[in-house]
Amino acid sequence: MATDKRILIIDDEDDIREVVQITLEEMAGWETAGAASGTEGLARAQSTTPDAILLDVMMPGEDGPSVLGKLKADPRTAAIPVIMLTAKARTERNPPAGAAGVIVKPFDPRRLAGQVAELVGWSLPGKNSAHVD
Repeated sequence: MATDKRILIIDDEDDIREVVQITLEEMAGWETAGAASGTEGLARAQSTTPDAILLDVMMPGEDGPSVLGKLKADPRTAAIPVIMLTAKARTERNPPAGAAGVIVKPFDPRRLAGQVAELVGWSLPGKNSAHVD
């Protein structure tokens, strides 16, 4: 399946990164890349300029809100929509400034591509709108 979107997943949990990557590649046909830390994610975002970033809120070292601030402060990455991934429902109600939205873990892999598309305003391949039930 051809893709025209590239998604960077920044999460310190290998299992989460793998599920997100497989899900987005299989269900939406998007190209994905992963980063296991905030520092690695920043470097990848600056060097590859993805179309969107899924960013874990809680990571050791540099956490999600800190990485988000650096992404938004850098002219190379400021325009990239960033969706926060969190296990804290409170963050869903109050997303960090600059975030395109929040997806709460655990998420439903069958709905993930639709949630991402809806938050960033994309259409899924083969769908007329970004909303998927």
